[in-house]
Amino acid sequence: MSDAKNGVRIGRRGVFPMANTTTDVSKQSGAAGTLVTSQGSTTIADTVVQKIAGLAAREIAGVHDLGGGVARAFSALRERIPGATASAGQGVSVEVGEKQAAVDLQILVEYGVAIADLAHAVRRNVIAAVERMTGLEVVEVNIAVSDVHIPGEDSDDDAAATGRVQ
Repeated sequence: MSDAKNGVRIGRRGVFPMANTTTDVSKQSGAAGTLVTSQGSTTIADTVVQKIAGLAAREIAGVHDLGGGVARAFSALRERIPGATASAGQGVSVEVGEKQAAVDLQILVEYGVAIADLAHAVRRNVIAAVERMTGLEVVEVNIAVSDVHIPGEDSDDDAAATGRVQ
């Protein structure tokens, strides 16, 4: 939702300033990494932050996959289509303002992993990647653990293990 008159977007987590091409750059700090300078402004799409966060979360050992059951099922189907690739933003939702971003992740963890430690590592990696690549301040990373992956539980693992058709 946005309030164009006041130049803000109202989201689940509060009010975010909207990107504005008529921003008074004399009020900006001009520090390295800022998105609005005297030479122009840079706008970063939500999907960019979504993909960065998704890839950063998957880098952490113990994260089996992202997304809920339905999203993972569609991803498995998509991977079987020649030339199609899985969505890097699956299981990730973001809100991006002019200077800040907030990220929600839905993850599937490997059995045996300490979930609190995993969540801390994922949060730290996502914040570092998004802030480094975009220059946006990440105000929060919420993590919802939707399931635990048990080795051998997948239908692909079962088919390979039983060797039904040879």
